[in-house]
Amino acid sequence: MSHPYPPGRPGHQAPSRIPDRPRHHARPGAAARARRYVPRPSWAIYAMVFVLLGGILFVEAYANGSFIPDYRAENTTGSGQDEVPDEILTGGPIVNTTADRPQSYRLPARTVVLTFDDGPDERWTPEVMRVLDKHQVPGTFFVLGNQVVRQPDLVRDLVASGHELGVHTFTHPHLTEIPGWQRRLEYTQTQLAIAGATGVRTNLLRFPYSSRSDAFVNQDWPLLRQAGELGYLTVVNDLDSRDWERQGPDGMIERTVPPGYSGAITLWHDSGGDRSQTVEALDRYIPMMKERGYTFTTVSGGLNLALAEAGVSAPVAGPVPATAGERWRGQMLVMAVRAADFTFVLFGILFVLVGVLTIGRTLLLFVLALRHARKRRRRDFAWGPPVTAPVSVIVPAYNEKEGIAAAVRSLATGDHPGGIEVVVVDDGSTDGTADIAAGLGLPNVRVVRKPNGGKPSALNTGVALARHDLIVMVDGDTVFEPDAVRRLVQPFGDPQVGAVAGNVKVGNRRSMIAKWQHIEYVIGFNLDRRLYETLRCMPTIPGAIGAFRREALEYAGGMTDETLAEDTDITMALGRSGWKVVYEEGARAWTEAPASLGQLWKQRYRWSYGTMQAMWKHRRSVLDKGASGRFSRRCLTFLTLFGVLLPLTAPVIDLLALYGLIFLDRTETALAWLAMLGLQFLTAIVAFRLDREKLGVLWVLPLQQFVYRQLMYLVLLQSVVTALTGGRLGWQKLRRTGLDGVTGTGGRPAGRPATRVGGP
Repeated sequence: MSHPYPPGRPGHQAPSRIPDRPRHHARPGAAARARRYVPRPSWAIYAMVFVLLGGILFVEAYANGSFIPDYRAENTTGSGQDEVPDEILTGGPIVNTTADRPQSYRLPARTVVLTFDDGPDERWTPEVMRVLDKHQVPGTFFVLGNQVVRQPDLVRDLVASGHELGVHTFTHPHLTEIPGWQRRLEYTQTQLAIAGATGVRTNLLRFPYSSRSDAFVNQDWPLLRQAGELGYLTVVNDLDSRDWERQGPDGMIERTVPPGYSGAITLWHDSGGDRSQTVEALDRYIPMMKERGYTFTTVSGGLNLALAEAGVSAPVAGPVPATAGERWRGQMLVMAVRAADFTFVLFGILFVLVGVLTIGRTLLLFVLALRHARKRRRRDFAWGPPVTAPVSVIVPAYNEKEGIAAAVRSLATGDHPGGIEVVVVDDGSTDGTADIAAGLGLPNVRVVRKPNGGKPSALNTGVALARHDLIVMVDGDTVFEPDAVRRLVQPFGDPQVGAVAGNVKVGNRRSMIAKWQHIEYVIGFNLDRRLYETLRCMPTIPGAIGAFRREALEYAGGMTDETLAEDTDITMALGRSGWKVVYEEGARAWTEAPASLGQLWKQRYRWSYGTMQAMWKHRRSVLDKGASGRFSRRCLTFLTLFGVLLPLTAPVIDLLALYGLIFLDRTETALAWLAMLGLQFLTAIVAFRLDREKLGVLWVLPLQQFVYRQLMYLVLLQSVVTALTGGRLGWQKLRRTGLDGVTGTGGRPAGRPATRVGGP
């Protein structure tokens, strides 16, 4: 196995305690691969996705009738009957307003129609059908459209068995409380659902919450006229079983026996709850009425009998074949609602998954991160003897003229007692970065110029030229606190420690975007590192501030450009090799966070995609034995669950919150969302306290949920798409303004652009 370092350097031999070596070398010619740009956000595609999801949620809301508030058992709105014609109020239960002169009809004597509302129901409609078929009598089922689209096979069985269908609206609203266009939509969508499921259409209509014809009030008259204009016969009832009260079969039977031998339309329910008493009552009621000489028929059959007695031969009711267009549109409606139902069920599963992952992660963070903090703050805690060996700091730089002077100066003047060597590797900069660094005139700073080959190449070059065996790697825009290097290398007092992650801070916190990133760094990065160290599965040494033993770097194969996240790649390789990778919170470095959403997109897209590349590269190591397998199983499991799966599924929380605010109980939805926000606040407070940060900035945390978090969702989504399609990305240079430096331990960088140094 070849190494990019001279074979005679100290520590070149692998430690005997390490069972195996991860395969981590760059492929031949990798540095010369053509670079590709970071794709811009595909806003058109995202817009299409959002429109699709919005449409699915709207269909689900409409199918569930969720936008109609305050369902009541009876419609109590309105009073007065002076506008309703006497023909309707004193007539029968079948109302015809299709002509200029309204008419109503009663059933002939000894004729009973069994009507059933609110179905079909997968549990009780088959039971009702079983009783009707047993006694060979038909029924008329006034169905809800949102139930028809969910039980199309059951509706087909009803028609095939000789039963009749009627429209009972799509979502069972109070029709007097909605506008005329919405009432028309309720009828039309139900009619289409019936046509799509059965191939027939009906002209029978029953209003929700209606009762007898003498109960119509003035507010109902426009509904009756509109129904007639649309070609419907409105059907109410003569006798109501009131089976929804569930007071026993005897009462149901008693309430549905007509006086004398008069005919009657009776009302029952095959949905809406436990209908076992209804089934029992029907099984007794039908033979009893047959013994009394009654005939059972459908609404259309009863109306045609009544018309025949009146000398009218042409029937005006009954099912008719639906047109091909109606059948096709109905089938599309059925598929749309069923797809929405499936999606909503999937969302519900994902909601539970997100909740479990969020709570599980929070508990792990609280338990293990707090344990980590308590351990570090014990007075007797020490990594080992003080580390005073000299340190080499490698600064890869590509067009870093805005920040290179402040970064190099902060490194060269550090207070590490063993001395600090700074090696600036200029990777083909075109803006004079190397000249600025050399022009500082600092005796412990070396500037190396090389052709552009990428960050891993620059780091490997710096390591090869470094004089010391403790290596610190720093981004060219990072400003160290005076004691950062000294604190960063102290964990090497433990001979098992191979690498150390420092504490990265956002220096430019004035903008809202920067404040959001500051919160993310404290909560999402630094708090997580406490957890990862405790579990011995640290996935990433940050490029802004990280330290390595030379022998650990050499043993792992050095930096490669096989992924866009060379820091994650090398960290995983070290963990697999059996080295400890730890977090030193006291070693603080300040970095300039992206100041625009576009720059932030480029950075996080590269991070996200690079991490996935590293996970894929090391995937087979989960089957390894020894240190490699133990590390990989922990690390890749945590990254998969909390770095990929949780962020990918977390948007479900926002989608369902939006759905709830529009279509469900707003108070309950808001309380649930606030509970999740409260959990985040609690995590943030713990993280900020452990990091000794002021809590004042947390006022922007709620705002972070509406913009920043959504952007991170999209970043991860496009990264996954890129990974699945096999795309490969190159490095991008972010726009920098520079940081002036720090004011001392615990200080803050000034946050204003650094003075640009020119000349050799």
